[in-house]
Amino acid sequence: MSSSDRVLNAGVLGATGTVGQRFIVLLSQNPMFRIHSLGASERSAGKAYRLAAKWKMSELMPEAIKDVLVKPCDPAQFAGCDVVFSGLDASVAGEIEKAFFEADFAVFSNAKNYRMIPNVPLCVPVVNTDHYALVASQRAERGLKKGFIVTNSNCSTSGLVVPLKALQDKFGPLSRVVVTTLQAISGAGYPGVASLDILDNIVPLISGEEPKMEAEVMKILGGVTADTSACAPLTDLRVSATCNRVPVLDGHTECVSLEFARAPPSIEEIKQCLREYTCEAQSLGCYSAPKQVIQLAEEEDRPQPRLDRNAGDGMSVTVGRIRECPVFHVKFTLLVHNTVLGAAGASILNAEYAAKKGYL
Repeated sequence: MSSSDRVLNAGVLGATGTVGQRFIVLLSQNPMFRIHSLGASERSAGKAYRLAAKWKMSELMPEAIKDVLVKPCDPAQFAGCDVVFSGLDASVAGEIEKAFFEADFAVFSNAKNYRMIPNVPLCVPVVNTDHYALVASQRAERGLKKGFIVTNSNCSTSGLVVPLKALQDKFGPLSRVVVTTLQAISGAGYPGVASLDILDNIVPLISGEEPKMEAEVMKILGGVTADTSACAPLTDLRVSATCNRVPVLDGHTECVSLEFARAPPSIEEIKQCLREYTCEAQSLGCYSAPKQVIQLAEEEDRPQPRLDRNAGDGMSVTVGRIRECPVFHVKFTLLVHNTVLGAAGASILNAEYAAKKGYL
């Protein structure tokens, strides 16, 4: 039986944190996976999950995991797992994810630590699954049979690259992109931004976010080398990002202006391109793949976080206010659910794709 036909045992690292909790919610609803092992810090290890986790999801804690004993994040404790999802903070993710990878586990990481390593796929699963070609290089380098690492992008990057990919594929290369983000507080984790800093306020700095966005876009929208040993990031595109934290719970809003390298398409051609965009995960029948990758908002005042963040169960990107730009060629506003497509949901769809393609 192939991995795409059987239920896969899943482990979650960082299971008590907010990203780990989102993994648990999504995995508990997904017929492709069974939650097998939950890992967290030494202070949580040995406790029932309901006692170790301070639950912060709006959904109820799944009954099936309440009494599961939390384990230390040690590969020896995760025997029997087909796949490991990491919701670990970047401060500890590096060594732990490396240990699981070297122990021949398939690791799907939400952390930033390995995103820019040349032979690690930085994969937004509705955009660049062709980068899975890099997995063979990882295995050959370490002498592994099953192990590899795939990372998903920064939460704000995940929304931006979806319409950019659609436009690049249809109309050719882009030359310049300027993006201003309005990012939800859930993106900062828990306890996150202090209430006195964010209530009645906008914070015009998210440390390290802007260079991450600018670099990740280049890698995601690029390709891989002819020998599939490394990524081949774009070199001609210029991206400028300004990132702000705003008092919204979930959903990152992004205001984008872009310039095409060639003669620009019309606004109607752009809208049609976005409506018709599809991805390989859809054609493979992956459970979490949205029916419509890009939802086009025709209302003049959309998208809005409260109204549009759950489009496609949080796996779609909503684009609206598409219009000509007097400085570049076109400008628009997009919305992405930062903890679903922007985090745990992307990792899970990445794993679904890997199973369908025989990587697991």
